[in-house]
Amino acid sequence: MIPVAFDYIRASSADEALAALGEHGDEAKLMAGGHSLLPMMKLRLAYPSVIVDIGRLSDLSYVNDGGDHLAIGALTRHRDVEINEMVQEHAPLLAMATAHVGDPQVRHRGTIGGSLAHADAAGDHPSALLALGGSVVATSASGDERVIDGTDLFTGFLESSLEPTEMITEIRIPKHTGQGWNFQKFNRRAQDWAIVGVSAQRSNGSAKVALVNMHPTPIRATAVEEALAGGASAAEAADQAAVGMEPSGDLNASVEYRSHLARVLTRRALEAAGIS
Repeated sequence: MIPVAFDYIRASSADEALAALGEHGDEAKLMAGGHSLLPMMKLRLAYPSVIVDIGRLSDLSYVNDGGDHLAIGALTRHRDVEINEMVQEHAPLLAMATAHVGDPQVRHRGTIGGSLAHADAAGDHPSALLALGGSVVATSASGDERVIDGTDLFTGFLESSLEPTEMITEIRIPKHTGQGWNFQKFNRRAQDWAIVGVSAQRSNGSAKVALVNMHPTPIRATAVEEALAGGASAAEAADQAAVGMEPSGDLNASVEYRSHLARVLTRRALEAAGIS
């Protein structure tokens, strides 16, 4: 299908992009790589009257050492996250999840901030953010900043707690140097969305587990985490993976099949991460 007509603004800086959001409000949408927004516009699931193109900005493309965390600019390309040495050392789960995003063409154009702002439960980055205990910095058109914990970012199906005049400017990932981790993804083809996926991260004796495509929103598997905290084995905890989840059935998998995959992949992730 053809999108509805829209005005186009190519921002030359983050401040200019925010000013455009302040002017047009919820009638405007940001576009970086465009891999999520453009298909939605073609399907008439999104119909902004103004597109603010931020894909050529360089001021929000970086990976910096923030002391106890990594500070990643929202417009950092997937490929740059995937191969960054600091990410590989201090947050290898994020590097591995990023390596599973789409195909090389997508990873060279798509951005981590755009992936998180899209808030897709079938996406790989949201689960990694949740398992790593990460957060995002949202900057408003007025210049105010607020830090949103990953558990508060995703509010509904393709919905986030970002305001219409806010954009993600930075992602903050706590360092997990030398800690056990694993990422599991089951899909039909290498570049497909996950039928089910699992991010597991061990941190100082505790564990966080997040699931892909098992709920309308990106979500932590709290039943698994509680079982582990209570002394359950990896296998016993993994049996709780579908508890509290609302997976959908489609042409790729039934609800029962997704629930089964969640249990199997969670056990694999926990065992590979050394979490038991």
